[in-house]
Amino acid sequence: MAETKAALVVYKNKPALVKEKSQDKITLSLPDGDSIKVREKDIEVIHPGPVKNFDGLKDGGAESKPDAVKEAWELLLMEEKPASLKELAELAFGEYSPVSAWAAFRLLLDGLYFSGTVSAISPRPQDQVEADVEKREKKQKTSGEREEFLQRLRSRSPYLSPTEQNNSDAQDELPDDRRFIQDVEALAYGKSPKSKTMKEINMSETPEDAHALLLDCGFWTNRNNPHPARCGISLQQAKHIPDPPQPENRRDLTQMPAFAIDSPWSHDPDDALSLEIDGNKQNLYVHVADPASSITASSPAELEARDRGATLYIPEGSFRMLAKEALPVFALGLAETSPSLTFKITLNDNAEIEETEIFPSVVKVSRLTYEEADGLIFSAPDADNSKAAVLRNLYTLAERNLQRRVAAGAITIDLPEAYIRMDKEQVTIEQIVPYRSKDLVRECMLLAAEGAGLWAMRRKLAVPFIGQEIGEMPGEILPGMAGAYQLRRCMRARSLSITPSKHAGLGLETYTQVTSPLRRYSDLLAHIQIRSMLRGDTPLTADEVLARMSAGEAATIAVAQAERASRNHWTMVYLSDKKGSVWDAIALEKKVNRWVVIIPALALETQVSARKKITPNEQLKLTLKAVNIPKGEAVFIPEES
Repeated sequence: MAETKAALVVYKNKPALVKEKSQDKITLSLPDGDSIKVREKDIEVIHPGPVKNFDGLKDGGAESKPDAVKEAWELLLMEEKPASLKELAELAFGEYSPVSAWAAFRLLLDGLYFSGTVSAISPRPQDQVEADVEKREKKQKTSGEREEFLQRLRSRSPYLSPTEQNNSDAQDELPDDRRFIQDVEALAYGKSPKSKTMKEINMSETPEDAHALLLDCGFWTNRNNPHPARCGISLQQAKHIPDPPQPENRRDLTQMPAFAIDSPWSHDPDDALSLEIDGNKQNLYVHVADPASSITASSPAELEARDRGATLYIPEGSFRMLAKEALPVFALGLAETSPSLTFKITLNDNAEIEETEIFPSVVKVSRLTYEEADGLIFSAPDADNSKAAVLRNLYTLAERNLQRRVAAGAITIDLPEAYIRMDKEQVTIEQIVPYRSKDLVRECMLLAAEGAGLWAMRRKLAVPFIGQEIGEMPGEILPGMAGAYQLRRCMRARSLSITPSKHAGLGLETYTQVTSPLRRYSDLLAHIQIRSMLRGDTPLTADEVLARMSAGEAATIAVAQAERASRNHWTMVYLSDKKGSVWDAIALEKKVNRWVVIIPALALETQVSARKKITPNEQLKLTLKAVNIPKGEAVFIPEES
């Protein structure tokens, strides 16, 4: 190292001046006025000095002359030998001074034209330089475009939707901002907890605010529903197609009338009902889709169903737990005959289960809507109408079972429901009619669930048992919807276990769901266990069932959350152009200075403030004042009498 004090050196790629030198340490002066002691090997001398101060160095050194720098690079390319820092300074800046030395070092540090060390600087190959120049120009252009994008974002400048862009003569003139908005979309979809863009324009980094920004600027429309993604739900259809059922000895029940009763918009019927009266006993046949005849534990279709947990039903469509190609094979009533797993439940005079038999069968199913079933059940008696007679007997059986459950402490909760659908990009909401045949189906499904639970218990077969406790009940249960709301608030979350437990809400000592194996993973898992035992195979162990059940339940909870949030989203979209509309509502419960109310036509619960006195079950008129789609909120104001 040069002995001269005040030499210009580089320390951690920054300029420094030699202040003092001892035997083992060198004291440096730094641009910020501080001093530091370092080892000689930690610095590089770029000019011997003396240098009095950092003038011309703090801002990066001499102004580079692009043409001169490029010429220096071209000269060194021709010489084909390394140069010293002193030589580079003289070539590029015409002199070797502290300022030009520092500028030359910055060229080396920049790495575009030169590489190497202070003592041996080499020109970089021409193809590498040209490629980097192109990258830098593109980056610089992008940086400028991004700043323009941020300015547009701050001013909430409107953008054309993709459809409008395709139809616009000026679409080529529109800025391509999709590349800059991706982090905002990731935040809105819940795929990232942060957004650089949101931070740069001083907005809160929340999914709701990201959603609002995307709507304000036209990147999204009201049709964008972020809630499935926020819940981690894929909107890709299941891919693994299960094999068709293997040939086996199925009991032929095609001569027995069997009815699949469901909503008109249901496209995946997985249960049907038959009834056989034998003296004082009744044999209820619940025929259930039989995908477990080919789907085994740990098969690709089972793993995919476990990961999904349940079929996702949202207004945009159905995203099925099993591949859609499985429906024509396993769903009931879509073909002339259907393979089935039949649960034969024998009931005594008290509507109690005496025996349950489970066996594979083949059935011929008639599909009915709830409206059609009600029409047959409650039509004038017709001795020649065997279909109506069977349905009436099923309805009587269902009434007896409901009475039995209520006597055992079952809680019945009746609150309005609504069906939301997309019809040619138009959101429609219709209140679901409480058909009595829906109660018929519910009670028969509960009997099958109870019977299957008893069957598994007697055989010590591990299946997903479902239990539920009831919280503390109010001293007085109000009538009507206010009472139903009270009861619902007392219900605790269900619990899944491989150990049977009481389902107090249903009034059943044991309960396991088995009637929707095309829609719910826990049902499919129960079928896989039952099928294993019927074949004489070794079923999954209790621990294996527990692990699969837990994974499936976590996915099922996410599906339920996505469905609930999606229904609310589309309700807000439906209301978004109806400001000032008036809605009938029912008062449910007072909370401090606000009332929880329900709008039956929308099955929407909300809270309102009111100056007048309100009583539970009172009918109200609400005026819609505002809708916030990102927050999923609608503001209603009661009409004052």
